[in-house]
Amino acid sequence: MNGRPDGRVHAVYPGSFDPPTNGHLDVVARASAVFPIVTVAVVVNPQKRDPYFSLEERETMLRACVEPFGNVRVANFRGLLADFVKRIDADVIVKGLRVVSDFESEMAFAHMNRALSSVDTMFLMSDSAYSFVSSSLIKEVFLQGGDVAKYVPQVVLEFMEAKRLAHTGRK
Repeated sequence: MNGRPDGRVHAVYPGSFDPPTNGHLDVVARASAVFPIVTVAVVVNPQKRDPYFSLEERETMLRACVEPFGNVRVANFRGLLADFVKRIDADVIVKGLRVVSDFESEMAFAHMNRALSSVDTMFLMSDSAYSFVSSSLIKEVFLQGGDVAKYVPQVVLEFMEAKRLAHTGRK
């Protein structure tokens, strides 16, 4: 992690954020306390078909969520994370880990990103309160009528309710 000439290190936190959760924001908060510059990067992942929220909606939600952090910005990218990291001149990739299986899959990505971009990945363990929270689980519970209010920021809950109302006519 070389950072800029002034010593400021730029971290990138990538994800699909469909939708952003309090677990994601916990990682953002902790990364922003460590790194002077953090880019939350919304990836357009062709493996994840039919995202619940559009890229623009995810970016809008994230911008609202990270507003309190003066050193966090939001961007998006398609393609390889290694290419995006080089393009924005980031020094480190930040990834949140919830469970052991996250480490097993993320380790391969970390090695590949290092080989392609010379950028290391820093893993942050999730807060235990969010260790079971994933965007997929949040969507599933919400769409079945469950209460997810304590797992997503208020702005995200409002987006989810509006989306459900538009699709089903019920709040």
